[in-house]
Amino acid sequence: MPFSSPILERQEFVKLSAAGQDLRRKEFSACAFKQCDFSAADLSHARFVDCRFSACSLANTKFDHARFQGVLFEDCKLVGVSFSRADASFMNWSFERCKLQLCSFGGLKMPHSRFNGSVLRDTDFVNADLREASFIDCDLAASKFHHSGLEKADFSGARNYAIDPVNNRVRGAKFSVPDVLGLLAGFGIEVG
Repeated sequence: MPFSSPILERQEFVKLSAAGQDLRRKEFSACAFKQCDFSAADLSHARFVDCRFSACSLANTKFDHARFQGVLFEDCKLVGVSFSRADASFMNWSFERCKLQLCSFGGLKMPHSRFNGSVLRDTDFVNADLREASFIDCDLAASKFHHSGLEKADFSGARNYAIDPVNNRVRGAKFSVPDVLGLLAGFGIEVG
């Protein structure tokens, strides 16, 4: 069993299926996960330090009170994951070219987070602190931003977003033309 030890360091896991497994309270340090399946796995209270997930499937994975420090998700598929239940005091991660759908980051403090080149559909960022976050080249269709801190966030090349500048803090944020018109969606204004 590859996860029999409570602490795993500097290990690489390739094409491993951990779907539905109970992996609560495991500690992973400097580990790499490549093409692994964590669908419906329970990683509650797990700790990830300097780990990399590459081309992994994380559908309905449970991360209640999990800690993420220096974690990179690249080319991963994440569906129905509630990161809003993770340990908010340890949150340092990046998502590169990932597909996130029906995920929740609501209420989290995650300034400087990166979601570059990702598709974030129906994803919840309500009450999230995303100061200086990067959403470069992201597709944000049906994602929700409400009472979110987006100061100095970078939405260059992002598309399909509807961000109400009255109900979100957007001072210093970067947007690209023509998608910047998504800031007007909540006003019922037609631009011709």
